[in-house]
Amino acid sequence: MPRSPRTAPSWALLLRLLALLRPPGLGEACSCAPAHPQQHICHSALAIRAKISSEKVVPASADPADTQKMIRYEIKQIKMFKGFEKVKDVQYIYTPFDSSLCGVKLEANSQKQYLLTGQVLNDGKVFMHLCNYIEPWENLSFLQKESLNHHYLLNCGCQITTCYTVPCTTSALNECLWTDWLSERKLYGYQAQHYVCMKHADGTCSWYQGHLPLRKEFVDIIQP
Repeated sequence: MPRSPRTAPSWALLLRLLALLRPPGLGEACSCAPAHPQQHICHSALAIRAKISSEKVVPASADPADTQKMIRYEIKQIKMFKGFEKVKDVQYIYTPFDSSLCGVKLEANSQKQYLLTGQVLNDGKVFMHLCNYIEPWENLSFLQKESLNHHYLLNCGCQITTCYTVPCTTSALNECLWTDWLSERKLYGYQAQHYVCMKHADGTCSWYQGHLPLRKEFVDIIQP
């Protein structure tokens, strides 16, 4: 799962790391470890809602020998959910130009809004790739939108484990089992859209399904 480093490197170094981490034999493929939306938000340095105003291909660094390119998206930030301590207002977001390095393709000059997550580099620039959580805003469920303000960040102490086969059991009291792949053969299914792994006072974690209004009422379940 993608995690934001405590000291963010430059984007040129990030590009080199992505190239080195590309699994052998996949050619031009981009490969990312699966993560529940809650994990994505917890592990990202930044989470915002935004529209894409324009895009431009720019050099990855000032080094003339560096042939790597980046896409610079100019954005209109609508709301920030995480990252206040690192950057106040995001004007540009950078992503690799090469799709094999997990570059992100977004619609510019449209009314489409996105949830964008990523890293904030040492120079203050925001960097994102396909291993971050990037979704059209309209595709998010009500619970996901509400949880961006509240429950995701409040429950980062919980661990979420992806289940691919049966049996799949917890190994820690603060662990929730993510079973979308087992039940629907896709990762971002009903559980990812409608459940939050929440921490109890005793340190244990379990899945909760929100009901309107989300802040006041929850249904406690063991596993969906």
